[in-house]
Amino acid sequence: MGRTWTIGAIAVAIIAIACPSLAARIRLQQWETIASARYGFMIAYPGSVFTPRDAAPGEDGQVLTSHDGAARLVVGAFANDSAATMMEYRDQLLTENYSGADIDYAPIKRGWFVVSGTRGDMHFYERVSFTCGGRLINSWALLYPVSERHIYDRIVEAVARTYQPGAGRTGQCD
Repeated sequence: MGRTWTIGAIAVAIIAIACPSLAARIRLQQWETIASARYGFMIAYPGSVFTPRDAAPGEDGQVLTSHDGAARLVVGAFANDSAATMMEYRDQLLTENYSGADIDYAPIKRGWFVVSGTRGDMHFYERVSFTCGGRLINSWALLYPVSERHIYDRIVEAVARTYQPGAGRTGQCD
C-alpha cells in the first residue's frame, strides 16, 4: 500500500530538499516555555521539535526529547550545597559528563560558562550559570546526533537567546 501525500506534505518535502535553512525555520514553531517558580529560571524551546518526557515537570528541572528520540534538552537549577566554585563545577562536569570529548567551544565568563563539543556520534552544548553569589546553579544542555548538527545548531542558537538564569522565587536571591 503506497503512502498518500497531501499537497502540503509535498511542498514541505520540496522545501526541505531545496532550502535546508528554510526547512529548519519551519520546524522551529510552537514555542513553549519552561519557568521555575522555585528558582526563577526561564527558557523557551520549539514545541514542534521537543516534548517533555514527563507529564508533570519537576520543580528543579525538566528533560525533553525530540519527537524521534534522538535529541534531549535538559533544563534545571539546584542549590549549590557543596559550595563548589564555578571552576570546580566546570571541571567536575567535564570529568563526569564529557570525559574524552572533543571540546570545540568553551567560553568562561563572569558567572557563567559553556562547554560544547563532540563525544562519539553525539554533539553537546551546555550552558551553566552561577547566580546568587554562587548559591544557585542554573543550566541547560542540548545533546543531539552529530549527523543532525545542521538542524540542532540553529536550535541551540534560538534557545540560547531565550534563556534567563534564575535568582530564586522573588528574583532577589532570597
